[in-house]
Amino acid sequence: MLTKTYGSAVQGVNANTITIEVVVSQGTNFYVVGLPDNAIKESQQRIEAALKMRGYRMPRTKVVVNMAPADIRKEGSAYDLPIALGILHASQQLNTERLGEYIIMGELALDGELRPIRGVLPIAIQARKEGFKGFILPRANAQEAAIVNNLDVIPVENMQQAIDFFEGRLAIEPLQLDTRSVFQSAANQYAADFADVQGQENIKRALEIAAAGGHNVIMIGPPGAGKTMLAKRLPSILPALSIQEALETTKIHSVAGKLGANASLLTSRPFRSPHHTISDVALVGGGGNPQPGEISLAHNGVLFLDELPEFKRTVLEVMRQPLEERRVTISRAKVSIDFPSNFMLIASMNPCPCGYYNHPEKECVCGPGVVQRYLNKVSGPLLDRIDLHVEVTPVTFDQMTETRKAETSENIQQRVEKAREVQATRFREFPEIHSNAMMPSQMVKELCQIDEAGRALLKTAMERLGLSARAYDRILKVARTIADLGDSDEIRLEHLAEAIQYRSLDREGWAG
Repeated sequence: MLTKTYGSAVQGVNANTITIEVVVSQGTNFYVVGLPDNAIKESQQRIEAALKMRGYRMPRTKVVVNMAPADIRKEGSAYDLPIALGILHASQQLNTERLGEYIIMGELALDGELRPIRGVLPIAIQARKEGFKGFILPRANAQEAAIVNNLDVIPVENMQQAIDFFEGRLAIEPLQLDTRSVFQSAANQYAADFADVQGQENIKRALEIAAAGGHNVIMIGPPGAGKTMLAKRLPSILPALSIQEALETTKIHSVAGKLGANASLLTSRPFRSPHHTISDVALVGGGGNPQPGEISLAHNGVLFLDELPEFKRTVLEVMRQPLEERRVTISRAKVSIDFPSNFMLIASMNPCPCGYYNHPEKECVCGPGVVQRYLNKVSGPLLDRIDLHVEVTPVTFDQMTETRKAETSENIQQRVEKAREVQATRFREFPEIHSNAMMPSQMVKELCQIDEAGRALLKTAMERLGLSARAYDRILKVARTIADLGDSDEIRLEHLAEAIQYRSLDREGWAG
Protein backbone atom coordinates (compact mmCIF):
# COMPACT_ATOMS: atom_id res chain seq x y z
CA MET A 1 0.00 0.00 0.00
CA LEU A 2 1.34 3.45 -0.96
CA THR A 3 0.79 6.39 1.39
CA LYS A 4 1.71 10.03 0.80
CA THR A 5 2.28 12.66 3.48
CA TYR A 6 3.71 16.14 2.99
CA GLY A 7 6.52 17.96 4.72
CA SER A 8 8.75 20.88 3.76
CA ALA A 9 12.46 21.63 3.24
CA VAL A 10 13.79 25.11 3.94
CA GLN A 11 16.43 26.46 1.55
CA GLY A 12 17.68 29.93 2.39
CA VAL A 13 14.60 31.82 3.60
CA ASN A 14 12.14 29.93 1.39
CA ALA A 15 10.57 26.47 1.66
CA ASN A 16 9.95 23.66 -0.83
CA THR A 17 7.16 21.14 -0.28
CA ILE A 18 8.42 17.57 0.11
CA THR A 19 6.25 14.56 -0.75
CA ILE A 20 6.96 11.67 1.63
CA GLU A 21 5.93 8.37 0.01
CA VAL A 22 5.78 5.27 2.22
CA VAL A 23 5.41 1.69 0.97
CA VAL A 24 5.13 -1.32 3.27
CA SER A 25 5.71 -4.54 1.33
CA GLN A 26 7.11 -8.05 1.61
CA GLY A 27 10.70 -8.34 2.70
CA THR A 28 12.79 -6.92 5.51
CA ASN A 29 14.66 -3.72 6.34
CA PHE A 30 13.89 -0.01 6.56
CA TYR A 31 15.02 2.30 3.76
CA VAL A 32 14.91 6.11 3.51
CA VAL A 33 15.78 7.43 0.04
CA GLY A 34 15.65 10.86 -1.63
CA LEU A 35 18.86 12.53 -0.40
CA PRO A 36 18.24 12.42 3.39
CA ASP A 37 20.94 13.38 5.90
CA ASN A 38 22.00 11.31 8.93
CA ALA A 39 19.38 12.88 11.23
CA ILE A 40 16.62 11.58 8.90
CA LYS A 41 18.25 8.15 8.51
CA GLU A 42 18.33 7.86 12.31
CA SER A 43 14.59 8.61 12.47
CA GLN A 44 13.85 4.86 12.34
CA GLN A 45 15.00 4.44 15.94
CA ARG A 46 13.02 7.44 17.22
CA ILE A 47 9.87 6.45 15.29
CA GLU A 48 10.03 2.81 16.40
CA ALA A 49 10.43 3.77 20.07
CA ALA A 50 7.61 6.36 19.85
CA LEU A 51 5.23 3.88 18.16
CA LYS A 52 5.87 1.23 20.83
CA MET A 53 5.38 3.72 23.66
CA ARG A 54 1.98 4.69 22.20
CA GLY A 55 0.81 1.10 21.64
CA TYR A 56 1.46 0.84 17.89
CA ARG A 57 3.81 -1.52 16.05
CA MET A 58 6.62 -0.94 13.61
CA PRO A 59 6.07 -3.19 10.56
CA ARG A 60 8.51 -6.09 10.52
CA THR A 61 8.37 -6.16 6.73
CA LYS A 62 10.11 -4.02 4.12
CA VAL A 63 9.46 -0.27 4.62
CA VAL A 64 10.59 2.18 1.94
CA VAL A 65 10.32 5.93 2.58
CA ASN A 66 10.94 8.11 -0.48
CA MET A 67 11.32 11.87 -0.08
CA ALA A 68 10.60 13.66 -3.35
CA PRO A 69 11.88 15.61 -5.18
CA ALA A 70 14.98 13.46 -4.73
CA ASP A 71 17.46 16.13 -5.90
CA ILE A 72 16.80 18.45 -2.91
CA ARG A 73 18.87 17.74 0.18
CA LYS A 74 16.63 17.03 3.21
CA GLU A 75 18.11 17.78 6.61
CA GLY A 76 17.12 17.63 10.26
CA SER A 77 14.78 15.63 12.46
CA ALA A 78 11.58 17.57 11.63
CA TYR A 79 10.40 14.79 9.26
CA ASP A 80 9.87 12.27 12.11
CA LEU A 81 6.14 12.96 12.46
CA PRO A 82 5.13 12.79 8.76
CA ILE A 83 7.20 9.62 8.28
CA ALA A 84 5.64 8.02 11.39
CA LEU A 85 2.08 8.85 10.26
CA GLY A 86 2.89 7.58 6.76
CA ILE A 87 4.12 4.26 8.18
CA LEU A 88 1.00 3.90 10.35
CA HIS A 89 -1.29 4.60 7.38
CA ALA A 90 0.63 2.32 4.98
CA SER A 91 0.50 -0.52 7.57
CA GLN A 92 -3.25 0.12 8.06
CA GLN A 93 -2.94 1.22 11.71
CA LEU A 94 -4.18 4.74 10.87
CA ASN A 95 -7.57 5.11 9.19
CA THR A 96 -7.93 8.50 7.49
CA GLU A 97 -8.28 10.06 4.05
CA ARG A 98 -7.06 13.51 5.15
CA LEU A 99 -3.28 13.06 5.31
CA GLY A 100 -2.81 14.80 1.96
CA GLU A 101 -4.59 17.99 3.09
CA TYR A 102 -1.92 19.04 5.59
CA ILE A 103 1.76 19.85 5.80
CA ILE A 104 3.04 17.85 8.78
CA MET A 105 6.32 18.57 10.62
CA GLY A 106 7.75 17.71 14.02
CA GLU A 107 10.63 15.95 15.78
CA LEU A 108 9.65 12.94 17.88
CA ALA A 109 10.97 12.20 21.34
CA LEU A 110 11.23 8.50 22.25
CA ASP A 111 7.94 8.72 24.17
CA GLY A 112 6.06 10.26 21.22
CA GLU A 113 6.17 13.85 22.49
CA LEU A 114 6.94 16.54 19.89
CA ARG A 115 9.93 18.85 20.04
CA PRO A 116 10.03 22.30 18.33
CA ILE A 117 11.56 22.75 14.89
CA ARG A 118 13.19 25.53 12.83
CA GLY A 119 11.94 27.47 9.83
CA VAL A 120 8.22 27.27 10.63
CA LEU A 121 7.25 30.65 9.12
CA PRO A 122 8.59 30.04 5.56
CA ILE A 123 7.01 26.54 5.66
CA ALA A 124 3.61 28.02 6.62
CA ILE A 125 3.85 30.68 3.89
CA GLN A 126 4.64 28.02 1.27
CA ALA A 127 1.82 25.74 2.53
CA ARG A 128 -0.71 28.53 2.08
CA LYS A 129 0.68 29.37 -1.37
CA GLU A 130 0.29 25.73 -2.50
CA GLY A 131 -3.29 25.48 -1.25
CA PHE A 132 -2.89 23.11 1.71
CA LYS A 133 -5.75 23.19 4.19
CA GLY A 134 -3.53 23.35 7.24
CA PHE A 135 -0.22 22.79 9.01
CA ILE A 136 0.20 20.23 11.82
CA LEU A 137 3.21 21.05 13.99
CA PRO A 138 4.54 21.11 17.59
CA ARG A 139 2.62 23.40 19.95
CA ALA A 140 5.79 25.36 20.76
CA ASN A 141 5.96 26.58 17.12
CA ALA A 142 2.25 27.30 16.66
CA GLN A 143 2.36 31.05 17.45
CA GLU A 144 4.96 31.57 14.74
CA ALA A 145 2.96 29.67 12.09
CA ALA A 146 -0.29 31.43 13.06
CA ILE A 147 1.14 34.70 11.69
CA VAL A 148 0.09 33.31 8.27
CA ASN A 149 -3.61 33.89 7.60
CA ASN A 150 -5.97 31.52 5.72
CA LEU A 151 -4.13 28.42 6.93
CA ASP A 152 -5.40 26.09 9.69
CA VAL A 153 -2.56 25.87 12.21
CA ILE A 154 -3.14 22.69 14.25
CA PRO A 155 -0.85 22.58 17.32
CA VAL A 156 -0.19 19.10 18.76
CA GLU A 157 1.86 18.11 21.80
CA ASN A 158 2.51 14.49 20.84
CA MET A 159 2.09 11.94 18.07
CA GLN A 160 -1.07 10.49 19.66
CA GLN A 161 -2.89 13.84 19.36
CA ALA A 162 -2.05 13.98 15.64
CA ILE A 163 -3.38 10.41 15.17
CA ASP A 164 -6.56 11.16 17.13
CA PHE A 165 -7.07 14.36 15.11
CA PHE A 166 -6.87 12.50 11.80
CA GLU A 167 -9.16 9.70 12.99
CA GLY A 168 -11.74 12.19 14.27
CA ARG A 169 -11.48 11.28 17.97
CA LEU A 170 -9.99 14.67 18.90
CA ALA A 171 -11.17 18.05 17.66
CA ILE A 172 -8.33 20.60 17.69
CA GLU A 173 -9.32 24.20 17.03
CA PRO A 174 -6.93 25.93 14.61
CA LEU A 175 -4.86 28.58 16.39
CA GLN A 176 -6.04 32.06 15.38
CA LEU A 177 -3.81 35.10 15.68
CA ASP A 178 -4.75 38.66 14.80
CA THR A 179 -1.38 39.54 13.31
CA ARG A 180 -2.02 43.28 13.04
CA SER A 181 -3.18 43.73 16.64
CA VAL A 182 -0.26 41.63 17.96
CA PHE A 183 2.12 43.67 15.84
CA GLN A 184 0.69 47.05 16.84
CA SER A 185 0.50 46.24 20.55
CA ALA A 186 4.18 45.34 20.77
CA ALA A 187 5.67 47.51 17.99
CA ASN A 188 8.43 50.01 18.57
CA GLN A 189 9.18 49.09 22.20
CA TYR A 190 12.83 49.43 23.21
CA ALA A 191 14.42 49.22 26.63
CA ALA A 192 17.09 51.85 25.84
CA ASP A 193 16.28 55.50 25.10
CA PHE A 194 18.36 58.51 24.00
CA ALA A 195 16.89 60.40 26.97
CA ASP A 196 19.33 58.41 29.16
CA VAL A 197 22.36 59.87 27.36
CA GLN A 198 23.76 63.08 28.86
CA GLY A 199 25.79 65.31 26.56
CA GLN A 200 27.15 63.93 23.26
CA GLU A 201 24.79 66.19 21.26
CA ASN A 202 27.03 66.08 18.17
CA ILE A 203 27.01 62.25 18.18
CA LYS A 204 23.22 62.16 18.61
CA ARG A 205 22.97 64.50 15.63
CA ALA A 206 25.19 62.20 13.54
CA LEU A 207 23.12 59.14 14.50
CA GLU A 208 19.91 61.03 13.68
CA ILE A 209 21.30 61.77 10.20
CA ALA A 210 22.36 58.13 9.84
CA ALA A 211 18.90 56.88 10.83
CA ALA A 212 17.16 59.38 8.53
CA GLY A 213 19.12 58.31 5.45
CA GLY A 214 20.03 54.70 6.28
CA HIS A 215 23.74 55.60 6.38
CA ASN A 216 26.56 53.55 7.91
CA VAL A 217 28.51 55.11 10.80
CA ILE A 218 31.87 54.61 12.48
CA MET A 219 32.52 56.18 15.89
CA ILE A 220 36.12 56.83 16.95
CA GLY A 221 36.89 57.68 20.55
CA PRO A 222 38.64 56.65 23.75
CA PRO A 223 37.37 53.89 26.09
CA GLY A 224 34.37 54.92 28.19
CA ALA A 225 33.29 57.78 25.91
CA GLY A 226 29.87 56.20 25.34
CA LYS A 227 30.24 54.62 21.86
CA THR A 228 28.50 51.34 22.74
CA MET A 229 25.78 53.05 24.75
CA LEU A 230 24.93 55.33 21.83
CA ALA A 231 24.98 52.48 19.29
CA LYS A 232 22.57 50.39 21.36
CA ARG A 233 20.04 53.22 21.26
CA LEU A 234 20.10 53.63 17.48
CA PRO A 235 17.25 51.14 16.76
CA SER A 236 14.96 53.23 18.98
CA ILE A 237 15.11 56.18 16.55
CA LEU A 238 14.79 54.18 13.33
CA PRO A 239 11.34 54.22 11.67
CA ALA A 240 8.99 51.62 13.13
CA LEU A 241 8.98 48.26 11.31
CA SER A 242 6.25 47.77 8.74
CA ILE A 243 4.31 44.47 8.71
CA GLN A 244 6.18 43.42 5.56
CA GLU A 245 9.59 44.16 7.12
CA ALA A 246 8.57 42.33 10.30
CA LEU A 247 7.63 39.22 8.27
CA GLU A 248 10.94 39.31 6.34
CA THR A 249 12.94 39.66 9.55
CA THR A 250 10.96 36.97 11.39
CA LYS A 251 11.51 34.55 8.47
CA ILE A 252 15.29 34.88 8.74
CA HIS A 253 15.29 34.43 12.53
CA SER A 254 12.95 31.44 12.15
CA VAL A 255 15.30 29.72 9.68
CA ALA A 256 18.25 30.37 12.00
CA GLY A 257 16.33 28.98 15.00
CA LYS A 258 16.67 32.26 16.93
CA LEU A 259 12.99 32.90 17.71
CA GLY A 260 12.65 30.57 20.71
CA ALA A 261 9.56 28.68 21.88
CA ASN A 262 6.11 30.31 21.65
CA ALA A 263 7.48 33.30 19.72
CA SER A 264 5.51 34.97 16.96
CA LEU A 265 6.22 38.12 14.94
CA LEU A 266 9.32 40.23 15.61
CA THR A 267 8.04 43.74 16.30
CA SER A 268 11.23 45.73 16.90
CA ARG A 269 14.28 46.22 14.72
CA PRO A 270 17.04 43.69 15.38
CA PHE A 271 20.32 44.78 16.96
CA ARG A 272 23.18 42.33 16.44
CA SER A 273 26.55 42.79 18.11
CA PRO A 274 28.93 39.90 17.27
CA HIS A 275 32.22 39.51 19.15
CA HIS A 276 35.42 40.37 17.27
CA THR A 277 36.50 36.68 17.30
CA ILE A 278 33.65 35.82 14.88
CA SER A 279 34.49 33.77 11.77
CA ASP A 280 33.75 34.72 8.15
CA VAL A 281 30.96 32.11 7.87
CA ALA A 282 29.31 33.16 11.15
CA LEU A 283 29.23 36.78 9.97
CA VAL A 284 28.00 36.43 6.37
CA GLY A 285 26.36 32.99 6.54
CA GLY A 286 27.17 29.64 4.98
CA GLY A 287 28.06 26.17 6.18
CA GLY A 288 27.26 22.73 4.71
CA ASN A 289 23.57 23.51 5.02
CA PRO A 290 23.73 27.29 4.37
CA GLN A 291 22.43 29.25 7.34
CA PRO A 292 22.01 33.04 7.67
CA GLY A 293 24.91 34.86 9.32
CA GLU A 294 24.91 37.88 11.62
CA ILE A 295 24.53 40.35 8.74
CA SER A 296 21.30 38.63 7.66
CA LEU A 297 20.03 38.40 11.25
CA ALA A 298 20.54 42.20 11.32
CA HIS A 299 18.33 42.61 8.19
CA ASN A 300 16.06 45.67 8.62
CA GLY A 301 18.00 46.56 11.76
CA VAL A 302 21.48 47.40 13.04
CA LEU A 303 24.77 45.47 12.93
CA PHE A 304 27.16 46.82 15.58
CA LEU A 305 30.86 45.95 15.29
CA ASP A 306 32.58 47.04 18.48
CA GLU A 307 36.38 47.50 18.34
CA LEU A 308 36.45 47.27 14.53
CA PRO A 309 40.27 46.90 14.09
CA GLU A 310 40.22 43.80 16.32
CA PHE A 311 38.11 41.89 13.77
CA LYS A 312 40.07 39.67 11.39
CA ARG A 313 40.80 41.42 8.11
CA THR A 314 39.17 38.62 6.09
CA VAL A 315 35.96 38.97 8.11
CA LEU A 316 35.73 42.68 7.34
CA GLU A 317 36.58 42.23 3.66
CA VAL A 318 33.80 39.68 3.02
CA MET A 319 31.35 42.31 4.28
CA ARG A 320 32.16 44.77 1.49
CA GLN A 321 29.91 43.25 -1.16
CA PRO A 322 26.85 42.76 1.11
CA LEU A 323 27.16 46.42 2.18
CA GLU A 324 26.78 47.45 -1.47
CA GLU A 325 24.27 44.88 -2.72
CA ARG A 326 22.12 44.50 0.44
CA ARG A 327 22.11 40.71 0.07
CA VAL A 328 24.46 37.75 0.49
CA THR A 329 24.77 35.02 -2.13
CA ILE A 330 26.09 31.70 -0.84
CA SER A 331 27.04 29.33 -3.65
CA ARG A 332 27.50 25.59 -3.37
CA ALA A 333 28.10 22.95 -6.07
CA LYS A 334 24.38 22.17 -6.43
CA VAL A 335 22.63 25.22 -5.03
CA SER A 336 22.95 28.99 -4.76
CA ILE A 337 21.07 30.71 -1.92
CA ASP A 338 20.36 34.40 -1.37
CA PHE A 339 19.96 35.82 2.13
CA PRO A 340 18.78 39.45 2.46
CA SER A 341 21.12 41.73 4.41
CA ASN A 342 19.75 45.26 4.29
CA PHE A 343 21.22 46.52 7.55
CA MET A 344 22.77 49.68 8.97
CA LEU A 345 26.39 49.18 9.96
CA ILE A 346 27.51 50.91 13.15
CA ALA A 347 31.17 50.41 13.99
CA SER A 348 33.22 51.73 16.87
CA MET A 349 36.94 51.81 17.51
CA ASN A 350 39.60 53.32 19.71
CA PRO A 351 41.83 55.82 17.87
CA CYS A 352 44.95 53.80 18.76
CA PRO A 353 45.98 50.68 20.75
CA CYS A 354 46.19 52.58 24.06
CA GLY A 355 42.94 54.41 23.26
CA TYR A 356 44.02 58.00 23.99
CA TYR A 357 45.29 59.43 20.68
CA ASN A 358 43.75 62.94 20.20
CA HIS A 359 42.32 62.76 23.76
CA PRO A 360 41.69 66.24 25.24
CA GLU A 361 43.27 65.39 28.63
CA LYS A 362 45.13 62.05 28.62
CA GLU A 363 48.36 61.46 26.76
CA CYS A 364 48.78 58.77 24.08
CA VAL A 365 51.66 56.39 24.87
CA CYS A 366 51.78 54.70 21.47
CA GLY A 367 55.08 54.90 19.56
CA PRO A 368 55.66 56.55 16.16
CA GLY A 369 53.70 54.91 13.34
CA VAL A 370 51.69 52.73 15.72
CA VAL A 371 48.49 54.79 15.29
CA GLN A 372 48.65 54.55 11.50
CA ARG A 373 49.33 50.78 11.63
CA TYR A 374 46.33 50.38 13.94
CA LEU A 375 44.06 52.37 11.62
CA ASN A 376 45.36 50.43 8.60
CA LYS A 377 43.81 47.27 10.03
CA VAL A 378 40.55 48.66 8.65
CA SER A 379 40.87 48.79 4.87
CA GLY A 380 40.24 51.94 2.84
CA PRO A 381 37.56 50.29 0.65
CA LEU A 382 35.58 49.34 3.76
CA LEU A 383 35.89 52.84 5.25
CA ASP A 384 34.75 54.29 1.93
CA ARG A 385 31.49 52.36 2.35
CA ILE A 386 30.90 54.04 5.72
CA ASP A 387 29.24 57.40 5.19
CA LEU A 388 29.79 59.09 8.56
CA HIS A 389 33.04 59.07 10.53
CA VAL A 390 32.37 60.64 13.94
CA GLU A 391 34.76 61.51 16.75
CA VAL A 392 33.38 60.73 20.22
CA THR A 393 34.91 62.72 23.06
CA PRO A 394 34.45 61.85 26.76
CA VAL A 395 31.54 63.47 28.60
CA THR A 396 32.56 66.11 31.16
CA PHE A 397 31.59 65.86 34.83
CA ASP A 398 29.17 68.80 34.46
CA GLN A 399 27.38 67.07 31.55
CA MET A 400 27.14 63.79 33.47
CA THR A 401 25.58 65.41 36.53
CA GLU A 402 23.18 67.63 34.59
CA THR A 403 19.60 67.23 35.83
CA ARG A 404 17.96 68.42 32.60
CA LYS A 405 16.49 65.48 30.68
CA ALA A 406 17.90 64.90 27.21
CA GLU A 407 15.67 64.60 24.14
CA THR A 408 13.76 61.31 23.96
CA SER A 409 14.11 58.71 21.20
CA GLU A 410 10.45 59.24 20.33
CA ASN A 411 11.01 62.90 19.43
CA ILE A 412 14.08 62.10 17.33
CA GLN A 413 12.22 59.22 15.66
CA GLN A 414 9.44 61.58 14.54
CA ARG A 415 11.98 63.76 12.68
CA VAL A 416 13.59 60.64 11.18
CA GLU A 417 10.24 59.31 9.97
CA LYS A 418 9.38 62.68 8.42
CA ALA A 419 12.68 62.63 6.48
CA ARG A 420 12.02 59.02 5.42
CA GLU A 421 8.59 60.03 4.10
CA VAL A 422 10.29 62.65 1.88
CA GLN A 423 12.60 59.91 0.57
CA ALA A 424 9.69 57.49 0.03
CA THR A 425 8.07 60.10 -2.21
CA ARG A 426 11.37 60.72 -4.01
CA PHE A 427 11.94 57.01 -4.74
CA ARG A 428 8.34 55.91 -5.31
CA GLU A 429 9.18 54.81 -8.87
CA PHE A 430 12.16 52.74 -7.66
CA PRO A 431 10.88 49.88 -5.46
CA GLU A 432 14.42 48.66 -4.66
CA ILE A 433 15.48 52.02 -3.17
CA HIS A 434 14.12 53.05 0.23
CA SER A 435 16.60 55.62 1.52
CA ASN A 436 19.25 58.09 0.39
CA ALA A 437 22.06 55.68 1.30
CA MET A 438 20.80 53.21 -1.32
CA MET A 439 21.03 55.65 -4.27
CA PRO A 440 23.32 54.47 -7.11
CA SER A 441 25.90 56.90 -8.51
CA GLN A 442 23.81 57.94 -11.51
CA MET A 443 20.89 58.88 -9.26
CA VAL A 444 23.21 60.84 -6.94
CA LYS A 445 24.17 63.05 -9.90
CA GLU A 446 20.52 63.70 -10.71
CA LEU A 447 19.10 64.20 -7.20
CA CYS A 448 22.02 65.78 -5.34
CA GLN A 449 22.62 68.92 -7.40
CA ILE A 450 24.80 71.60 -5.77
CA ASP A 451 25.50 75.22 -6.74
CA GLU A 452 28.84 76.80 -7.68
CA ALA A 453 29.75 77.67 -4.07
CA GLY A 454 28.98 74.09 -3.04
CA ARG A 455 31.13 72.72 -5.86
CA ALA A 456 34.06 74.93 -4.84
CA LEU A 457 33.76 73.81 -1.21
CA LEU A 458 33.59 70.14 -2.20
CA LYS A 459 36.54 70.47 -4.59
CA THR A 460 38.69 71.96 -1.83
CA ALA A 461 37.64 69.19 0.59
CA MET A 462 38.33 66.46 -2.00
CA GLU A 463 41.82 67.79 -2.76
CA ARG A 464 42.76 68.41 0.87
CA LEU A 465 41.45 65.09 2.21
CA GLY A 466 42.34 62.99 -0.84
CA LEU A 467 38.85 61.53 -1.05
CA SER A 468 37.89 58.77 -3.50
CA ALA A 469 35.03 58.99 -6.00
CA ARG A 470 32.97 56.77 -3.70
CA ALA A 471 33.59 59.15 -0.77
CA TYR A 472 32.44 62.02 -3.01
CA ASP A 473 29.12 60.22 -3.56
CA ARG A 474 28.84 59.51 0.17
CA ILE A 475 29.21 63.19 1.06
CA LEU A 476 26.48 64.15 -1.41
CA LYS A 477 24.12 61.45 -0.05
CA VAL A 478 24.68 62.59 3.54
CA ALA A 479 24.16 66.23 2.50
CA ARG A 480 20.89 65.21 0.82
CA THR A 481 19.74 63.57 4.08
CA ILE A 482 20.70 66.65 6.12
CA ALA A 483 18.65 68.76 3.70
CA ASP A 484 15.70 66.35 4.10
CA LEU A 485 15.91 66.70 7.89
CA GLY A 486 15.96 70.47 7.44
CA ASP A 487 12.90 70.28 5.16
CA SER A 488 14.89 71.78 2.29
CA ASP A 489 14.46 70.88 -1.38
CA GLU A 490 17.97 72.04 -2.23
CA ILE A 491 21.34 71.05 -0.81
CA ARG A 492 22.67 74.28 0.66
CA LEU A 493 26.22 75.18 1.63
CA GLU A 494 25.68 74.46 5.35
CA HIS A 495 24.30 70.98 4.54
CA LEU A 496 27.39 70.22 2.47
CA ALA A 497 29.76 71.59 5.13
CA GLU A 498 28.17 69.41 7.81
CA ALA A 499 28.40 66.33 5.57
CA ILE A 500 32.11 66.98 4.89
CA GLN A 501 32.93 67.21 8.60
CA TYR A 502 31.67 63.62 9.02
CA ARG A 503 34.79 62.28 7.27
CA SER A 504 37.09 62.31 10.33
CA LEU A 505 39.31 59.44 9.26
CA ASP A 506 40.16 61.18 5.96
CA ARG A 507 41.63 64.19 7.72
CA GLU A 508 45.38 64.81 8.08
CA GLY A 509 45.10 64.76 11.89
CA TRP A 510 44.60 61.02 11.70
CA ALA A 511 47.79 60.34 9.76
CA GLY A 512 49.55 59.28 12.96
